Amino acid sequence: MTRFETWDGLELEYRVWEGEGVPVVLQHGVVADTNANWMSTGVVGALRSAGHTVVSLDARGHGRSDKPHEPERYSWHGMARDVRALYDELGFDEVAQVGYSMGGVISLLVAAADERVRRLAVGGIGSGVLDCGGVDRRVIDLPDLQAAMRGDGAGASRTAMMFRVLADAVHADLDAIHALATGLDDRPIEDLSNVTVPTLVLAGDNDPFAAEPERLAEALPNGTSAVVPGDHLMAVLAPAFHTVLVDFLR
Repeated sequence: MTRFETWDGLELEYRVWEGEGVPVVLQHGVVADTNANWMSTGVVGALRSAGHTVVSLDARGHGRSDKPHEPERYSWHGMARDVRALYDELGFDEVAQVGYSMGGVISLLVAAADERVRRLAVGGIGSGVLDCGGVDRRVIDLPDLQAAMRGDGAGASRTAMMFRVLADAVHADLDAIHALATGLDDRPIEDLSNVTVPTLVLAGDNDPFAAEPERLAEALPNGTSAVVPGDHLMAVLAPAFHTVLVDFLR
């Protein structure tokens, strides 16, 4: 993995697998990192087998990137700027952007602001983008995620504790994740009209965070949707997830 300095001085880690064609840039979900979201699930392997150049960024507060504990260092648009700064760092003129869960919201913001994105695939999100402006707060809200990252997580919901279990499994910095959950603005997405590139909304059939993916796809100027087996954590492991994603990016 390689480090670079992003727009506000933090050092972020990324990894590149060389291949051909337009590079595919991956942005993982909250608490996870390159390995947990993309490598161990087989997504990187499927993309490499299809011949793609693949790039994956560890978001601020995650993986091997810097992990500030100040909430003001975290915002949706700031993390979208991190992705765009990575494009600059690598000299990319065009990319296919892929994001999951938190990374899906970030990727929508990137695609709305950056003409270098030529194709977009988002997973683990659905109608919450339309109804809540980003993460589906009908399923989990940020104070609940904050509670899950404090102490033993007492008082957090069962859904929030799913992320605590994942955080403990990947040895995440709980204070950094708490700061992220404290700093993120509630409604980062108000308008999808600028996301004009071909976009795939890819959801697990038992994922409450990705309810009604067809509604999100229909709200995008050039959107399509697909449903694969699995819940929020398991859908990305499904062979159908890999197949649909590779076919879309071909």
